[in-house]
Amino acid sequence: MQKRRVIGIDPGLAHTGFGVIDAIGNNIRLVSYGVIETPAAEEHGTRLLAIYNRLVSVLLEFKPEQAAMEELYFARNVSSAMSVAEAKGVVTLCLAQNALPLCMYRPNQIKYAVTGTKTADKKTVEQYVKILLNLETEPKPDHAADALAAAITHVFSTSNLVNYGL
Repeated sequence: MQKRRVIGIDPGLAHTGFGVIDAIGNNIRLVSYGVIETPAAEEHGTRLLAIYNRLVSVLLEFKPEQAAMEELYFARNVSSAMSVAEAKGVVTLCLAQNALPLCMYRPNQIKYAVTGTKTADKKTVEQYVKILLNLETEPKPDHAADALAAAITHVFSTSNLVNYGL
């Protein structure tokens, strides 16, 4: 089996999390993670451009071959949903311009792939990300942990070794 490098992304206007992992089959290893932050005081378009430019830098530095992102799901706040959708659009454009295939996963798919249950809370997902990547502590902030969870889900759901009900 050959090594795959996967980037997971958790899009948001204020915080866009990213997590990069290497995988050989279902064996995964952390490469890097972090958050692209944009200040609320900046002009909206400038914030979107900052997300784009910083993500391009991450892609150039780590050279992932595949990308994963959580599908948007909002029950309440329409205005924050719009900002996240715009950030997601910028991320999607950036990935397409860099010829990176993107797979989208529902929140319950990610929870199930990482923890074995579709109803796990954020803290449980963070704990399992820590365990699966053999880290000393949970990755922080939570946007980075969510991005790593998306990358892990992609590896597990695209390997032919295990059926995770995805």
